[in-house]
Amino acid sequence: MQHIRDSDRPIEEWREGVRTRMYASAVTGASQLVVFEQWCDPGHGAPRHRHAVEEVLRVLSGQARIFVADDEALVATGESVIVPAGIDHGFVNAGDDVLHTQAILAAPVFEAHYVESDRASYRWLPDARAGESA
Repeated sequence: MQHIRDSDRPIEEWREGVRTRMYASAVTGASQLVVFEQWCDPGHGAPRHRHAVEEVLRVLSGQARIFVADDEALVATGESVIVPAGIDHGFVNAGDDVLHTQAILAAPVFEAHYVESDRASYRWLPDARAGESA
């Protein structure tokens, strides 16, 4: 059994206005999933990207405008979006308060390939416990 305490998991700034706490990953002994929460300031979120695996994105509080392929939805507290593997997606905080989300991905290491960005990919490396641009 892996017993994970919030206080043992650091909050990292992944991008300006986006803070992340990783709960389950290869670092904590997970072999098939990543679970993390993010807190996004108004107007901030995740640029369009894709993963090789399926993702569930939940809104814990606030309101997000989520883009999946050519679809777009305003997603509120208590709602989720399932993003198929390999599909471009992203989101932005559409409200005036901090957006709190939870993401679950079917892989033990977080990796994203950005669509419209200066950096081609982002990989959260378990051994370094920090993000690295590739």
